[in-house]
Amino acid sequence: MIVGVMGGGQLARMLALAGQPLGIDCLFLDPVADACARSAGELLRGDYGDEDRLDQLAHRASVVTYEFENVPEASLRRLASRVAVHPDPKALAVARDRWHEKRLFADLGIPTPPFVAVDTHADLERGLAAVGRPAVLKTRTMGYDGKGQRVLHDAADAENAFAALCGSPLILEGFVSFDREVSLIAVRDRLGDTRFYPLTENVHRNGVLVQSVAQPGDPMTAQAEDFARRLLEHLGYVGVLAVEFFQKGHDLIANEMAPRVHNSGHWTIEGAETSQFENHLRAVTGLPLGATHPLAAAGMVNFVGRLPEAAAVLAVPGAHLHVYGKAPRPGRKVGHVTVRAPGEAELRKALARLAALAASA
Repeated sequence: MIVGVMGGGQLARMLALAGQPLGIDCLFLDPVADACARSAGELLRGDYGDEDRLDQLAHRASVVTYEFENVPEASLRRLASRVAVHPDPKALAVARDRWHEKRLFADLGIPTPPFVAVDTHADLERGLAAVGRPAVLKTRTMGYDGKGQRVLHDAADAENAFAALCGSPLILEGFVSFDREVSLIAVRDRLGDTRFYPLTENVHRNGVLVQSVAQPGDPMTAQAEDFARRLLEHLGYVGVLAVEFFQKGHDLIANEMAPRVHNSGHWTIEGAETSQFENHLRAVTGLPLGATHPLAAAGMVNFVGRLPEAAAVLAVPGAHLHVYGKAPRPGRKVGHVTVRAPGEAELRKALARLAALAASA
């Protein structure tokens, strides 16, 4: 079976690696000749709007999925008229626009920060009066890893941020002084069978995820699963969905969702009975879902900008190194390491060693 993948980055690569033992091959469409997924499957080089390439993908693949949100909607519509596309393009249309995403959360009774659409300077002034300061001004689309957003503390911040971002539709959100950041990785198949991985606690630096730790039995699990299930059922979702939350006190506040496999679920590769990547492929191809329980205490550290020495990483007990084959660049995710340990204390010790290696690379 061939699964078409829009995008050829590290998430696509990890999907392909998970598919190989199942007899699933991945065919990637990506405009970059040296896309890192090319080592794990066949690459169709072409723009995401290239109709000939899209038609080739639809003709050769049994189903098409995507590894990132910024796929042109017209491209997915063209594909969907010829081949099954999962998750459904309507989920992507919501997730790629922060305004539509927040509106959906609110419509489903999922708490969010206060938010207002901003198209003009007057909108920004009215929004700040309603939301208060500090606030966060964001582009509605094309933002990820902290890009396309500015925190506003005073009038000067607001002026500078609007000047920098005003070429795109914007959204102003209230700033959440959170206790911690968590995410939930969920998967739903074509028949509606739904599984959840343990809630994951995340640490970001400069808007980029640097560490995730699985939290089986976390007291916020039921609340997170309830909110995620509302989204899955409303969207008729098929595949892996990640929902990111802020926790404040005993409440979860939805930040955003990602209709794809997700960085905060990388620990599942070695840390869970079935990885998020394998379960995504199972879901979109009609195979039964695998168990999502953790095999041990598990977590993940991202390598951003540069990789540390492999020998130093693998000297940490329980460490499993994943190198993406991408050229080093400030702010760029070039690899990660998952770690499994017999208990929480051992896991925290290993993660501290790995985080130190990441910081010194």
